Amino acid sequence: MRLILLGPPGAGKGTQAKILVEAYGIPQLSTGDILRSAIADQTQLGLEAKAIMDRGDLVSDAIVNGIVSERLDAEDCKPGFILDGFPRTIAQAEALDGMLADKGVALDAVIELKADADELVRRVIQRSKDSNRPDDNPDVIRKRLDVYQSSTAPLVDYYGRQNLVKTVDGMSPVEEVTDAIKSALGK
Repeated sequence: MRLILLGPPGAGKGTQAKILVEAYGIPQLSTGDILRSAIADQTQLGLEAKAIMDRGDLVSDAIVNGIVSERLDAEDCKPGFILDGFPRTIAQAEALDGMLADKGVALDAVIELKADADELVRRVIQRSKDSNRPDDNPDVIRKRLDVYQSSTAPLVDYYGRQNLVKTVDGMSPVEEVTDAIKSALGK
């Protein structure tokens, strides 16, 4: 099973990814984790990414795409994977389509976790009372939601044209969201 999880910050992608990893025995691939791993393994692309990050610059799509492609070749990805945090843009989605075609595989589904922006802000405010995370404040979450809307939300239409999108209410309790995802996947 090859999946992409889409949804705004705080919608529960990370929580659901962990559950789906257990349920389907496939790895969750987060671009941050993949980058850190490539740097730690000192791959060619990892070393390039490290040099860029050390300068304080953003890693280019070309390098991120290359690192993701390398990771998709790993043995544990043969039965499938869950992409979380990639792709973030249409350009990355188009690159992913090309990567998968070159590897002779295709996505099974794109799970969109729908969530109400105001409720997400309320969740973050509540969470910030219980933690001391610097990104748990209304201004930061609203900025992250704006970035999601402008850059990542268009992926729903992009993958919708490929009939891959399965929309699930991300505001439901965790177990209900999991059940809805499994039902949408026919599993």
